[in-house]
Amino acid sequence: MFRYFTNSCSGQKTMFTPQPIGFVKSPYSTIEQIPKGAGAKHEAEGIIEILPEYESGLTDIEGFSHLFVLWAFHQSQGFNLLVTPPTDDRPHGVFATRSPNRPNPIGLTLVELLRRDGSRLFVRGVDMLDGTPILDIKPYLSAVPSEALRLGWLEEAERRRGK
Repeated sequence: MFRYFTNSCSGQKTMFTPQPIGFVKSPYSTIEQIPKGAGAKHEAEGIIEILPEYESGLTDIEGFSHLFVLWAFHQSQGFNLLVTPPTDDRPHGVFATRSPNRPNPIGLTLVELLRRDGSRLFVRGVDMLDGTPILDIKPYLSAVPSEALRLGWLEEAERRRGK
């Protein structure tokens, strides 16, 4: 998975080739097993196994309670700009959903860090398939209070479904 980009300042073409820094061990072997929707509980535990050459990048990660995990939808094929998610019967723009079929098949998950054992991170909140390539990890930092968050079309879809 690589793309060429044209630098808007210099006009030069550059290439970005993401490389996995590790892989996830997850209880999910099929997409259908993963909970979906606004009320979905993501409580599954898993292990993020970082490749040995990146282990030193985990130094001091133990102090954080939650991590953002960037990963590749490695089984996604193609994309659609309008999708009908499983939680609604109406189409929405792909960028307003968490659909795996995206122009750049990149996923983002917030997990709770339970513990670290060397190059292995034991986490809760996994919503990835077993074997998913991990592209990056960042500590979760947010100043947005939960009462200020909005759920967009999901709020209306949940009301229509009687939840």
